[in-house]
Amino acid sequence: MKPLSLLFSLVASSLFVQAQQWVTYDPPAGKANGKSIVLLSGDEEYRSEESLPQLGKILSQHHGFKCTVLFSQEADGTINPNNQTNIPGLHLLAGADLVLNQLRFRELPDADMKHFVDYLNSGKPMMVVRTATHAFNYERNKQSPYAKYSWTAKGGGFGGFTVGETWTYHHGHHGKEATRGFIEGKHAKHPVLNSVNDIFGPSDVYGVNPDFPTDATVLLQGCTLVGMNPTDAPNLKKALMPIAWLRDYKGETGKTSKIFCSTIGAAYDLKSEDLRRLFVNASYYLTGLEVPKQADVTLVGAFDPSMFGFNTFRKGVKVSNHELK
Repeated sequence: MKPLSLLFSLVASSLFVQAQQWVTYDPPAGKANGKSIVLLSGDEEYRSEESLPQLGKILSQHHGFKCTVLFSQEADGTINPNNQTNIPGLHLLAGADLVLNQLRFRELPDADMKHFVDYLNSGKPMMVVRTATHAFNYERNKQSPYAKYSWTAKGGGFGGFTVGETWTYHHGHHGKEATRGFIEGKHAKHPVLNSVNDIFGPSDVYGVNPDFPTDATVLLQGCTLVGMNPTDAPNLKKALMPIAWLRDYKGETGKTSKIFCSTIGAAYDLKSEDLRRLFVNASYYLTGLEVPKQADVTLVGAFDPSMFGFNTFRKGVKVSNHELK
């Protein structure tokens, strides 16, 4: 091979490896709506590495959003939700119109965390899903300027600042009592709830603190069921808890962001058509687009999500071959 051809081959190879650190779903020709979403996967238990690619495909193929999914991974591109310190591609947040955050207990290098915090302070919106109320946990570098975002920090860290909640407790019996979502009546006409009626998920209801923020707009209340099936009765001994709400967050730059939080959102929960619709509706609303009356949330390709659990993720899957089989 000639020297120039060899150089070109090496550069092309390098670009290919770099591209496989994340996955981008472009809208079909003529369907782009001009909005870009970055979806952050990185939790050890609820299989966001499976759900967020499917959600990204729904948002791109049916609704015209450009969607990029970032993954917790090893240096060789192997997806590993247990790796709390490596999520390549966070610089892409600068160009996003919306970020969907489904992290849990991450402790990113300061240079990477700066990209996240810059976005958070930009005035642009964010979706905070399930464990992202406790997205960060600083144990390795407690002197980091970003340690204040740790879930254990004063005020509840990232979750406390933004949605008014950090990790509290399992209100339902974890793995034994599922969740049924009920519309909060006084906000039933909110566009994020368009054609959202039937929400069920096997992940349990998260409890909220007694000082749950009074400035939150609660959209869904979570009812604990006595079992793990959608036909199971409510557990009448347990109170309803907010499981989806909107709130404004005023960042350090003085700019205000709209934040949507859903504490239901495990990969297995996304079998619920109306839960997928809730997330699609929120994506429209937060990016300033008109929310459809009944958003198309038909699954794109195969979607056979794993049940939640620690160390149950599919081992050895590379970002370049992440699709569920």
